[in-house]
Amino acid sequence: MPWTVNKEFHFDAAHSLPHLPSTHKCHHLHGHTYTVRVHCSGDLIPEQSWVIDYADIKSVVQPLIDQLDHKNLNEILAIPTTAENIAYWFFAKLKSAKVPVCQVDVHETTGTCCSYTEHK
Repeated sequence: MPWTVNKEFHFDAAHSLPHLPSTHKCHHLHGHTYTVRVHCSGDLIPEQSWVIDYADIKSVVQPLIDQLDHKNLNEILAIPTTAENIAYWFFAKLKSAKVPVCQVDVHETTGTCCSYTEHK
């Protein structure tokens, strides 16, 4: 599939990684301004000449963002709240909603990023 489009979202949330040693700074409750970038790939839809309408991506992703924004992720997600697991969580939700997602990037900071990419 030659075309990939992406849309970016932001949210603020707290989390901790209690499975890490208590001496690790991420063991304790802390917060991030997250950036989530959703990549969708596919062939162009002939009638519209695009892969997917950005509004269609937003209609699925924004409710997920709203679910996490200004919350403690440990109280919402049933998985360790690493960037890796958050990326997969978004990916799985989008796949089940039939969005043609091929990759989700999660930035916890401006200098870090984790990507979950579908491999076929």
